[in-house]
Formats: sequence, C-alpha cells, structure tokens
Amino acid sequence: MSRAGRAAVTGLRGDRGFATVWTAFAACVLCVVFGAVLALGQAVAARHRAGGAADLAALAAADRALWGEETACAAAARVADAHGASVLRCSVRGDVADVTAAVRLGPYAPAVRARAGPSEALPGLPAAAP
Repeated sequence: MSRAGRAAVTGLRGDRGFATVWTAFAACVLCVVFGAVLALGQAVAARHRAGGAADLAALAAADRALWGEETACAAAARVADAHGASVLRCSVRGDVADVTAAVRLGPYAPAVRARAGPSEALPGLPAAAP
C-alpha cells in the first residue's frame, strides 16, 4: 500500500507533527509561568530584607534616642547599611524612633517603615504589665 493510501485509511493525512507543536507551546507556557514565579519570589525576598533592615535600624535608633536624633539616626544608618539597605527617613521623638529603609534587589526597591520605642510610648499598644 502506498503512503497516500495508508494516510487515507488511517486518517493521519494532516496530523503529522501535531504533538510537537503542542509540546513546544506547553514548554513556552511553563517557561513564562516559571519566570513569573521567580520574579514574585524576588519581590517578596526584597520586601522581607527591607523589613528586617528597617526593624533593626529602628531598634538601633531607639537604643540611642536619648543621645539625640543625629546620633540615633547615624546608628540606624550603620545598621541598615550592614544589611544592604539604605535609610530613607529617620526621626526620633522622645524615645520613639521612626525609620524608613529601602533595599534594591534587581528591579525591585521596596521601602518599609518601622517604629521602635518603649511600649507605653507607642499609641494604640497596651501598656506593659507591672
């Protein structure tokens, strides 16, 4: 039986290579999804690094709050720099430090605000037990 006759009998006339096209399409879709997941992971990692750096910088500033705002913010900048972050804003009012830190990781640069001080000094928090 000739090739044309066999294709007519089995019904495979126009389907040769069809699975290859679908496999290539599925591989492309999986690559796009994988890239999106990696980008989201990088954004989350940048946010977490910025949050940790801001928290530690605010604690450092609150620890030096009684020495003045300039000294406290310098301590916050040193701690943030040690964590690969930069301090965007730092203020000390009384013994409460308010620090905003940012981390650049790839195309992402999240900025996170953190406050630190005695629990009685922060509004909205319950007072510490005696």
